[in-house]
Amino acid sequence: MNSCFLSESDRYVFGQGNHYEIYNKLGAHLTTVDGRDGVYFAVWAPNAVQVRVVGDFNNWNAYEGEMYPIETSGIWATFIPGAKEWDTYKYSIQTRAGKIVLKSDPYGFHCETRPNNASKIVNIDRFQWTDEKWIKKMDEQQHDKLAKPMSIYEVHLGSWKKDFGNNPMGFLDYRTLAHQLAEYVKYMGYTHIELMGILEHPFDGSWGYQVTGYFSPTSRHGAPEDFMYFVNHMHNNGIGVILDWVPAHFPKDENGLAEFDGTCLYEYPDPRKGEHPDWGTKVFNYEKNEVRNFLIANALFWIEKYHIDALRVDAVASMLYLDYGRSYGNWVPNIYGDNKNLEAIEFFKHLNSIIERRCNRAFLIAEESTAWPKVTERPEDGGLGFGFKWNMGWMNDFLEYIKQDPLFKRNCHNKMTFSLTYAFSEKYILVLSHDEVVHLKCSMLNKMPGYKVDKFANLKMAYTYMIGHPGKKLLFMGQDFGMISEWMEDKSIEWYLLNEPLHEELKEYMRKLLHIYKRYAVLYKYENDYRSFQWINCDDCDRSIFSFIRKNPDNYRGAIMFICNFTPVDRPDYCVGVPVEGAYKRILTNYSYLNENDNSEAAEYKKQLYWENEEDSKYTAVEGECDRLPYRLNIHLRPFESMIIRLP
Repeated sequence: MNSCFLSESDRYVFGQGNHYEIYNKLGAHLTTVDGRDGVYFAVWAPNAVQVRVVGDFNNWNAYEGEMYPIETSGIWATFIPGAKEWDTYKYSIQTRAGKIVLKSDPYGFHCETRPNNASKIVNIDRFQWTDEKWIKKMDEQQHDKLAKPMSIYEVHLGSWKKDFGNNPMGFLDYRTLAHQLAEYVKYMGYTHIELMGILEHPFDGSWGYQVTGYFSPTSRHGAPEDFMYFVNHMHNNGIGVILDWVPAHFPKDENGLAEFDGTCLYEYPDPRKGEHPDWGTKVFNYEKNEVRNFLIANALFWIEKYHIDALRVDAVASMLYLDYGRSYGNWVPNIYGDNKNLEAIEFFKHLNSIIERRCNRAFLIAEESTAWPKVTERPEDGGLGFGFKWNMGWMNDFLEYIKQDPLFKRNCHNKMTFSLTYAFSEKYILVLSHDEVVHLKCSMLNKMPGYKVDKFANLKMAYTYMIGHPGKKLLFMGQDFGMISEWMEDKSIEWYLLNEPLHEELKEYMRKLLHIYKRYAVLYKYENDYRSFQWINCDDCDRSIFSFIRKNPDNYRGAIMFICNFTPVDRPDYCVGVPVEGAYKRILTNYSYLNENDNSEAAEYKKQLYWENEEDSKYTAVEGECDRLPYRLNIHLRPFESMIIRLP
């Protein structure tokens, strides 16, 4: 048996948990041995009695494809002459209990489309990348990520658009999606896309969060090269690509990682630590070097092989806390008797440090729902090392406020102001994600109170406030034009709504917001400096009006002011304090109280409503104290109106 793929050094470093390209050694690799073309297979299964590889190349004969252990490494390997690209295969593992289990390749680069689940042999080294300019640009900006605009469009490719004419399951292919999605994202002004459900998974309803193929982009949309084309096309259009990544848990599917060699190989053996009772899944064993190596190599694989710009790490809190989702007495304390998972903490520190060292253009984003400290601080400073953290606290408070009837908003005014007490403690992303528009939570539009036109006005104002609030931005697909229904993974988002003026108008308003966000540096450049935000009035709970300024930390040059009236009350003589004298210019307003059936007026109105061309868009500061500031503006603030105003 030829073991040229796995040297003694490879085996040692893997055993230490530090072989960051182990995917080049384990799995299935096309090669030539002694003049014969075939495939070299290797799998880690230290507790197996016997391992064979079966597939198209040997007619799935259970008595062929014998693999051989490589010394005491726990790795089994063999070379199969005649095996070729696109052949399907699995590992046939005999356990110590005498049971035969068929497993997909943990390091397989491609899989069959569900409901089938065999791995596929494929060469992923042929694609000719042309995104050198993008990669170079990201490398040059490696230390300046926080000072760049980041507006993320969260996408589930399987339901972004459907086409049942060319695919019985309605899935568009990666190449078609690349062109259509890039066009939309560029037009709208998003800087990044975040992709759900790319790692191979068996059940559509899991949205990709129960993974069986960690090294395989889902075959629902094509082959690995097709996904490379997708990423390459995004980069060539100036769009960053973020991938959802799930190192917290994995499903119990028989072909997957669960009890891989008849024992708890990838998961903790104690079910109090090794299973998530709420999700019915297994938890990775972060104590094992080889398991940590599997996950770290997987993260680097997507960054280095597929040129992914960032990984958003799902369910970080479930990894950090041993008692997450577990009742009293059903979790195992650490050696100090508390609930912190010490191995997971070290795993994150190791992972983020390695990514920074090997490919510091890329970074990890934590979906962490608690107040765990220093998530985005460097490991050497006592942090976990993440590039950004989802601001779940802001999201919960924000949604709680905006869904209230205007009559009751005064009673929860602090929901909108509390986030500013901690907004600069981490590097945050403000998120309105898929989780907020499923499972009877309503779409963003239907969270809004009031009649139909009120809902649109409220949603525009909510998005305006979000753009002004410190933190990068994320919005789930369909919510930028006012989806009516909740999101469902088996249906396309409701593009037909854009035939209705109010939905089209909302999309155009969101587009203007995104372009304003990118245009004015004060909205993104100083996000980790508390001096970049200044309340004008955060105490006006009786009128439910908020006003604030985004600015340079040292002065008001290029500063932008936001005013949001969250009630349907017309205020023709509203007075707001300002810090400097001069002419103030309104650059955007959401006010659009139109008869929704009067399409001709709506068309003309939109031409003059939203940009910098209104005659009444200039305000002159008058000397006189207001809101504890030396000057004031007198403004006609209409019902449910939000304004963005540029300072002199």
